[in-house]
Amino acid sequence: MNINYDQANKLLTFEITEEIDHCGVEKIKRRVDNEIERYIPQNVIFDFDQVSFMDSAGIGMLIGRYKVAKMLGSNMELINVKPNIRKIFEMSGIPKIIKINQGGVN
Repeated sequence: MNINYDQANKLLTFEITEEIDHCGVEKIKRRVDNEIERYIPQNVIFDFDQVSFMDSAGIGMLIGRYKVAKMLGSNMELINVKPNIRKIFEMSGIPKIIKINQGGVN
């Protein structure tokens, strides 16, 4: 996972470079939580450009990170979501709580 923080815009971006499954979720959660608490950004972006697989553990991970971000006053957005991953998001109701932007960062 690559992490970028734009201090001028208070934008924290997580470029996920691995599959999001039961085995990898704990590592992702720890890193993301540490970085959100470290920077307290205005906006948190998860870039799914390199994600080709995600299971239900990934849904739980995103909802948990959404709660952490909201608790600290941050907004959260998902970008570059592939159609197969978007279908999982839609079935789980993720777009009702987390914005999905197909074109990248606004």
